[in-house]
Amino acid sequence: MKKLSIIVFTLLLTMAVVLTGCGSKQSPKEALQNAAGNTAKMTSYEMKSKVIIEDLKFNAPELVDDASVGMVMTMLKNAELTVDGYYQADPMQTELTVGLNLKGDMAMSFTIPMVVTKEKVFIKIPSIPMLPLPESIVNKYLELDLKELAEQSGTELNLDTLDTEKSQKLASEISDVVFKEYEEAKYFKDIAVKDANLPEGVEAKQVVQFQVTNDNVEEAIKILVNKALPNIISVIDKDEYRELLGLKAEDVKELKDELASLDEAEFNQGLEEMKKYLKINTFNLNTAINKKDFTTYQDIVMDIEVNDPETNQEMKLALKGYNQYLNINEKQTFKIGIPSGDEVITMEQFQKEFGGGF
Repeated sequence: MKKLSIIVFTLLLTMAVVLTGCGSKQSPKEALQNAAGNTAKMTSYEMKSKVIIEDLKFNAPELVDDASVGMVMTMLKNAELTVDGYYQADPMQTELTVGLNLKGDMAMSFTIPMVVTKEKVFIKIPSIPMLPLPESIVNKYLELDLKELAEQSGTELNLDTLDTEKSQKLASEISDVVFKEYEEAKYFKDIAVKDANLPEGVEAKQVVQFQVTNDNVEEAIKILVNKALPNIISVIDKDEYRELLGLKAEDVKELKDELASLDEAEFNQGLEEMKKYLKINTFNLNTAINKKDFTTYQDIVMDIEVNDPETNQEMKLALKGYNQYLNINEKQTFKIGIPSGDEVITMEQFQKEFGGGF
């Protein structure tokens, strides 16, 4: 079920990342369906994203004496992940700065700027407290020539995997086939713009909420597996998307076979058991749509608990996150640019600093 799990994960990311809106206010579900179609029209944008883990707990009898688990839980609680950047389709250039802020006794913070062009990736080597690196390479940009790396590994470079425009089109088609399966009255609703707690400066004519609760989670999963996933697999079975995802026709056939072989009785029994120990306190995804038919802001609030009486395992995860899109389809001003000269280090130089043992 490995590939099937990847598809499910891809679906969840698609639902929680890039969506766009419609010119005039429509029903919530229709607005999001039209939004999915507009995703492929984004040729450039500035992005600001953040995810905060507000609460994280995991208790299991076999881990009571494992101090490392407690340390990890403490570090991740209130951890912040940020991604800020710019994208343009022509010429293809993406600039991202990934930030990680960990709390607790082993608190640390660092950022990793990176630049992606059509055939190269530049990653700035950060100074990480727990990972001492030679001073000669810290703050240098490690240059990765994707074509050379592919040749060294005995494969060909597939530029389709870096085709952001095609990725947006795929996300658009997947979103469309997913949203159409869910009943509007149960899963979608409008939120008054004034009540949506949008940050200052965010333009929105309509805010749509997708919501999963304890009352509809069982049905939502059944719809996902029985109706949405077959449609998703049909979408990725197109030649252009198989190439984008690096899949072969036989890989997609394996996905279809795995889904077809799913034991419905066993699946339903598993859902019944899940209802006994899964509690969804909150799962809301809000999408703000502006007058130009694009998403300007999204936020997600998730708070779930799992308490399995048979294994005495308990888990709680609460997080909040948002994506904000600015200057959509406008000329972008890149802050880093494309690294060159003394600020760049090759993979050969990088390996040499480690005595060739990296």
